[in-house]
Amino acid sequence: MDVSGKKALVTGGGRGIGRGIVLAFARNGADVAVADINTADAASVAAEVGELGRRALSLDIDVTDQASVDEAVRKVMSEFGDIDILANNAGIIAAPGWEERDSSNESDWDMIYEVNVKGIVRVTEAVSPHMIERRYGKIVNIASGAGRQGSADNPPYNASKAAVISYTQSSAFELAPYNINVNAICPGLLWTPMWGRIASRTVLRRDDLAGLSPREAFEKIVRERIPLGREQTPDDIGHLAAFLASNVSQNITGQSINVNGGSRMN
Repeated sequence: MDVSGKKALVTGGGRGIGRGIVLAFARNGADVAVADINTADAASVAAEVGELGRRALSLDIDVTDQASVDEAVRKVMSEFGDIDILANNAGIIAAPGWEERDSSNESDWDMIYEVNVKGIVRVTEAVSPHMIERRYGKIVNIASGAGRQGSADNPPYNASKAAVISYTQSSAFELAPYNINVNAICPGLLWTPMWGRIASRTVLRRDDLAGLSPREAFEKIVRERIPLGREQTPDDIGHLAAFLASNVSQNITGQSINVNGGSRMN
């Protein structure tokens, strides 16, 4: 997983899976730009990168705003000179108020698509010309097991992650002639702020979870769904992201790899 001397940009890097990816890159030798819409979170994780002895840059980014994306990429190029690795992690589960709604509405569809799909497209299209010019790059997109199999719980989110998987494959074809690898990771069940929202909503809709805290409900769901019987962690995702960003993965592209404790095997 050696990425020594590489320069990485991680969107949504301020917490959860994004933080796990940032720290995995830094532990394996990369300098990391931590980009997040929450600037305090980004600054905190950037400080952790500095404590690991790597250069860090904290950035404000709104992946729904092309000007914000372009400015963030400009700042990374100005500070680091290059972008060798891009991890597209910024994502949302739904629009505000989703926990209390019986079903998804148009605001969920619109907001999820803007962040989870078009956000990845915007950042990739802003970064890839620099990679094409140097004929080198590693792009890692965060998808989800929900993109492989839908459910009644959150159709907009599921569809967005299926789109990420498809876009990953299309980008892999497009960028392969320039020695750029594009892959996706499909995380399983991780206790993150996003899963806190999911668990809160699920408690309201399952009688067998009544009276449980969101964390307790999450642990019960893990026991039900995960053959290995344990939740996944941001570090698990970070380890795979670092592998895919390293040169030992030079012949892996267009893949969407599960990290899910066996909940789906394909």
